[in-house]
Amino acid sequence: MIRSMPTLTPGLQTTGNAMRVTLYRLDTCDTCKKARNWLARHHVEHDFIDYRENPIPAAKLTDYANALGGWEKLVNRSSMTWRSLPDARKAPASDPEWLLLIREHPALVRRPLVVTADGDVSVGFTNGAFEKLFA
Repeated sequence: MIRSMPTLTPGLQTTGNAMRVTLYRLDTCDTCKKARNWLARHHVEHDFIDYRENPIPAAKLTDYANALGGWEKLVNRSSMTWRSLPDARKAPASDPEWLLLIREHPALVRRPLVVTADGDVSVGFTNGAFEKLFA
């Protein structure tokens, strides 16, 4: 899923004609490793940030969720982490509640979370989606 974010929180860089992207991931995620390998093979400059070690600031997470179309698009509701949550925690009603849930359970964020310098935000990895995103 790829969406553009009209007002991206500052922090991404471009280098010459190359687009620099930020790839938020968890260190043990195999899909994130595939995405990073794809970026390296296609010479796409990127920052690789483990968001468990370096949590994504609340304002950026909110921006990314909005760009994707809501928290439901950012959070992996099919994950073991989500399924192990008590039912009462599975219905956050506000941005602060979603942010608290993600702060407590960073593995809930769909991986990888990719943000381009142009403001495109995507979650997940497939060859086709990356070819489209980085065309």
